[in-house]
Amino acid sequence: MRQIFNHDIMGCTADGVSGNHLYSGRALGLSEPGDVVQLHPDLAGEWDAIRAHYERVGLQHSTDILWDVSHARLAEYPEHTVSVFFFGPDEHAVRPDQRWLDSVAAINSKNTFMAVADELGVPVPRTIPFATVDAIGEADIAAAPYPCYLKAAVSVSGVGIHRCADADALRVAIGQFAPGTPVQIQQEVATDVFLNLQYRCDADGVCRHAATEQVLDGFVHQGNRHPARHTPWDSVEAMAHWLHDAGMQGVFAFDVAVVGKDADPEFLAIECNPRYNGASYPTGIAHKLGIEPWLAKAYHTRHRSLDAVDLSGIEYDPASGTGIILVNWGPILIGKLLVLIAGDEPTQAALEQALLARL
Repeated sequence: MRQIFNHDIMGCTADGVSGNHLYSGRALGLSEPGDVVQLHPDLAGEWDAIRAHYERVGLQHSTDILWDVSHARLAEYPEHTVSVFFFGPDEHAVRPDQRWLDSVAAINSKNTFMAVADELGVPVPRTIPFATVDAIGEADIAAAPYPCYLKAAVSVSGVGIHRCADADALRVAIGQFAPGTPVQIQQEVATDVFLNLQYRCDADGVCRHAATEQVLDGFVHQGNRHPARHTPWDSVEAMAHWLHDAGMQGVFAFDVAVVGKDADPEFLAIECNPRYNGASYPTGIAHKLGIEPWLAKAYHTRHRSLDAVDLSGIEYDPASGTGIILVNWGPILIGKLLVLIAGDEPTQAALEQALLARL
């Protein structure tokens, strides 16, 4: 089945983050010949360079490009299956799917996620939901499990999440929300190991897509590594099937914290992202090329075009199964790239150092 890809993220992103309009390009590596891909027109100048790179690394992709990310274009290809970053009201307006829309809207609320987790027996951190932030009283503040996080039930890119070490910090955080905002208080999970468990839904059912481990710089997500040290599919499988039965389509993922010792860990589901996420794009490329293991990571660079980035000698070689592949290439225009580094961990480290010297 041919697909039309529109992975523009501007309808599902935080205000004020530079370069997010350039992220549509990362869907190119997921596509196949015969698909249609919508790309932001600002990326047109990098087309020849990315095509040449993908040809050298052996990655097939669509060459049927619409230099326009308007959702209205989705209606022009009714025979194509829709692949979007996030299925929301704009997408539904042109390619209606009420069950898909409702399933996304439901689980995109962290409060609904916790209610479903409780119903299905999915282990989660101690969490107290509130229908509105102004419903939090002094008794709730006194009883909160410090340190904790005050989270908007629906948030984007970490916006609306506040760490609270004590009652005074929680009171300040409460004041950051507009009255009527649904929120939750969640106990902080003492770990630096977080997993991303991806699933895929289609007409045939729901299947496991990939388990990756988050690469963190402090609390900042930098990328993902595959394979992960843990693959606790059973901890979230019931919710994956619940979502499929509710009408979910495409790729979605769970963030899972690993708590305790490696010999006897506990796995706590933090949230579900009912959409593609940063790990989905290198995962898709790795699946297409049969790459395992790999590291995907974001980097800053002084360069502002793909032609200026020298990958000679470190570019992915299909014969050896090692090297670097560009994944999120559009943000090169503002000096950022997400790349996949194929190879075992010593190979990844050597390739990363070589890449950094050229960026």
